[in-house]
Amino acid sequence: MVAQIAAEAAESAVEHGMTPGEYILHHLTFWQNHKPANVVDFSVINIDSVFWSVLLGVVACGLMWLAARKASSGVPGRFQAAVEFLVEFVESQAKGIVHNAKSRKFVAPLALTVFVWIVFMNTMDLLPVDLLPALWQKLSGNPEAHMRVVPTADLSVTMGLSISVLLLCLIYNFKIKGVGGWAHELVSAPFGTSKNPVLAVILGVFNFAMQIIEFVAKTVSHGMRLFGNMYAGELLFLLIAMMGGAWGSLGVGGSLMLAIGQVLAGFAWAVFHILIIVLQAFVFMMLTLVYIGQAHDSH
Repeated sequence: MVAQIAAEAAESAVEHGMTPGEYILHHLTFWQNHKPANVVDFSVINIDSVFWSVLLGVVACGLMWLAARKASSGVPGRFQAAVEFLVEFVESQAKGIVHNAKSRKFVAPLALTVFVWIVFMNTMDLLPVDLLPALWQKLSGNPEAHMRVVPTADLSVTMGLSISVLLLCLIYNFKIKGVGGWAHELVSAPFGTSKNPVLAVILGVFNFAMQIIEFVAKTVSHGMRLFGNMYAGELLFLLIAMMGGAWGSLGVGGSLMLAIGQVLAGFAWAVFHILIIVLQAFVFMMLTLVYIGQAHDSH
C-alpha cells in the first residue's frame, strides 16, 4: 500500500513534467501564510508545522490524561503498564540529574511531555510521503498546495523547543542561585577570578564570554541535532518514493525489480527509522534534564 501510494504520486509528478529535484523541492516546501522576502522575515509562519505540532501535542497529552484517568490500583492493563513504565523511567532519570525535589515536581512531567510529544512528531515520518499532502491538495482544490507533516523536520520547531529549554535554564539559574550568586558565577567560571583588580576584570570578561558561548552552543546543538536527523530521514523517504516514478519506463523486468527494490528499501529504512524516532526523542529529553540540572549546580 505504501509503495503504491508513493508510486502513483511519483508517476503523477512525472506526468506533470516535474523533475526529481522539483518533486523533492515541492515536498520540502512549507505551507506558509505568505511568501517570505529575501531578508529575514519573522512574520512568516509555517502553518503546517504549527498545525501538526499542536495537534500531536494535544493527542499526546490526551493519551497521557486518559492513562491517568483510567489508572487503577489493581492489575494494570497493557496501556496503563506501558505508561507507568515510561513515567517511572523518566522520573528515575530526573532524580539522577536534577537533585532539587521541588524542581522535579515540574521538571519530571516536563521531560515526560517533551519525550512523548517528540516521539509523536517524529513518527509522522513513517507515513507515506505523498499521503497527507495529496489529501490536502484534493481538499484545498489546489494541485500545487504544500503540506509538510513532520514538525521536527522544521528547524523553527526544533529551535523553538531548544530556546524554551534555554529560557527555563535561565529562570532556574536566577531562582536557585539568586541575582548575586548567578552574576558572580557568570564572571567567575570557568577560569576563576583573581585578587588583582586588573586581572579580575580580564578574567571576568573571558568568563562571561565563555558562559554566553556555552549557552548559545548548547541551545543551537540541542535544536540542530533533532532537526538534522529528522530532515535527513524525511529526505531519504522522498528519495525512496522517487523510485516509483521510474515504473513502466524500464520494461517489465526493470519495473518489477525497481518495484521490489522500492518496497524493500522503504521497509528497511522504516524499521531502522523507528530506532531514530525514539532515540532522538530520548536524547532531546535527556539533554533537557541535563541543562536544567546544570542550572541548579554551582561552579
